[in-house]
Amino acid sequence: MTLHVSPQTRRVFYLSLPIFAELLLQLLVGNMDQFMISHFGSAAVASIGNGNQVMNVVIIVLETMSAATTILLTQHIGAGKTGDACNEIATVGTAVSAVFSLGMGLLLLLAPEVLFTLLRTPAESFSGACLYTRIVGGAVLLQGLYIELCAVLRSYTLLREVVSVSVVMNLLNIMGNAILINGFFGLPRMGVAGAAVSTCISKAIGLALVIWTLRRKCTIRFSLRYLRPFPWTTCKHLLGIAMPSGMESLSYNVSQIFILRFINLMGTAVIATKVYASMLANVAYVYSIAVAQATQIILGYLLGGRKLEEVSPRVWSTIRIALMVSELLTLVIFFFCDPIYSIFTDDPVIHTLGRQIVLVEFILEVGRSVNIVMTRCLTTAGDVWYPVAIGIFSMWIVAVAGGWLLGHTLSWGLVGIWVAMACDEGLRGALFTLRFRQGQWRKKRLV
Repeated sequence: MTLHVSPQTRRVFYLSLPIFAELLLQLLVGNMDQFMISHFGSAAVASIGNGNQVMNVVIIVLETMSAATTILLTQHIGAGKTGDACNEIATVGTAVSAVFSLGMGLLLLLAPEVLFTLLRTPAESFSGACLYTRIVGGAVLLQGLYIELCAVLRSYTLLREVVSVSVVMNLLNIMGNAILINGFFGLPRMGVAGAAVSTCISKAIGLALVIWTLRRKCTIRFSLRYLRPFPWTTCKHLLGIAMPSGMESLSYNVSQIFILRFINLMGTAVIATKVYASMLANVAYVYSIAVAQATQIILGYLLGGRKLEEVSPRVWSTIRIALMVSELLTLVIFFFCDPIYSIFTDDPVIHTLGRQIVLVEFILEVGRSVNIVMTRCLTTAGDVWYPVAIGIFSMWIVAVAGGWLLGHTLSWGLVGIWVAMACDEGLRGALFTLRFRQGQWRKKRLV
């Protein structure tokens, strides 16, 4: 029997592969810091773990603006409206991202102590977390511009080029970590600061390569003339997508910071386990994000061309793929849990707790895969406020309050917090699926 695969499904699959590779490499840029610093001890790992949790809030907000740029660009391309219209969208999106990045960069450079005091970061990790955030956060403008310009390349399906840049950036980060963390070639042994400096240098080179790629291979042209007079209508359309999505993403990451605040009360061994478990979880669901982003590009073209009858089959097919891959990856992590954790630490407490977390991950990834795909699809279709309302309610009532109840009140510890997060992801995934079935998105129109 021959399995029939539609051309659209094959196209989504082929688009998702370079996005998957890029996302994995992006994860490595941050997680490689934690891996290569692990021989300095749990306190150093906790320092970078806390620093990255704060940085994730900023990066997620930047990614919502880039997602808005992708949605508007793909729908304009699908509707046959290119040229100045697309140039204006890309220019305005980049300008808004730059302004936000500058503001957040100043905050993270000047006052990281306030954030980590609120997080109750342990004393042995506090100074390292502040130092790491001050260096990486102070250079967040590089990250903001890189994310936005990569979104433009993806809108024109220049995905292999984005992956190539990520490969170079990741390799440079690994080499920089090895040199600066350990003090090779006569340089001082910088530890946590070396990981931060290496990350900034690799991102600066990555940004330069993306700009070079845009000039060579993309028809988009950036110009200050698209900002004079300022195109408030285009900005309003971008923010109309980005702000609700940003609120949902910001709510999620702030809720994760509150959860980290609970975890910080449990000691550095539990914090380190959380860092390692999150790294492995990222690997499990990163393909769900990749295939959702690929579908988002295709949906933008379909919605721009008003081919609404092709949308639902595309979405359900993506959900099936995301579920299958995330569960398979979680199964692989489960079987190789101890060898993987042995790369980072020999602490038996961390190994035991890590295995328990992976068991919860099997349930959590079902809800998270559906949630990731549905949120992006509803947002692309213009139904942007429903995910925000449901997301804020579920994150804080189920994940945060439930995490405190199970983790502290019932003394389930980190496992209890993970169970609460699984319930949150599952509830949101179910409600978003019901919303999509109701078809409210058919009444929306962005272009």
